[in-house]
Amino acid sequence: MESFKNKGIKEIIADFPEIGNILEEYDIGCGPCTVGICQLKDILDIHAMEPDKEQELMARIEAAIYPERGIQIPVKTAQASISEDQLLYSPPMQRLVDEHVLIKRWLALIPFVVETLDLTTAEGMQIVRDGVDLIRFYADRFHHEKEEGILFKYFDDTTEIFQVIYEDHRQARNHVKEMLTAIETEDKSSLAHHFTGYSSLLAEHIKKEDEILFPWLDRKLTADQAQELTYKFDLADMQIGIDIEKYRLFLEQLEEQVRERT
Repeated sequence: MESFKNKGIKEIIADFPEIGNILEEYDIGCGPCTVGICQLKDILDIHAMEPDKEQELMARIEAAIYPERGIQIPVKTAQASISEDQLLYSPPMQRLVDEHVLIKRWLALIPFVVETLDLTTAEGMQIVRDGVDLIRFYADRFHHEKEEGILFKYFDDTTEIFQVIYEDHRQARNHVKEMLTAIETEDKSSLAHHFTGYSSLLAEHIKKEDEILFPWLDRKLTADQAQELTYKFDLADMQIGIDIEKYRLFLEQLEEQVRERT
């Protein structure tokens, strides 16, 4: 098994598809990951399982690779699952998680916006422009730039997990670029496509950060670093000077429209 720990997880899953299903059972989404540059050993570090659960997982993977060996799988012990709401974050990491809440409210509304997409009226165009504005200035400039420009600089951001996150950010910005082009050309089909693509991308992206990346980084931060991060986040927010209430009002109005249609 040691030789497999330094092997790319995507390559392992390609050779042994059952392993992808096993990882999914442990909420490790290596199979659908579009970047797929992690090695098998990375999942043990990043996901920080309880020792008995990690032993069970690795035994199942080994059994899938070497079925002829008759590997004994440790008996599962009943464990209470930890929900996202039960995860404990340091103050600066909790701040990023809280910012995700507003973004997730927008993602939940995108299907409604796509369904009622209207580029022929001033009201319809305003909804589209406000939605793209939220993505560009709140989700990206206000939120993602704190991750990329501040938080990630405390670590070696050339490693695999950071590259996955950076790739998500790049794809999100490309969706926005295409949205702006579609607005300018009044291409309703393209705009709907990129709104939907962005929504799917960010939903998985936020899940990766809230449940995997942020808890992992929190375990590596010292108390002094966490305090320093809070100060730097405060400073960055003041420098950006974004009107968050404007975005909350936009979402509340859209949510009210959804309620009126149901």
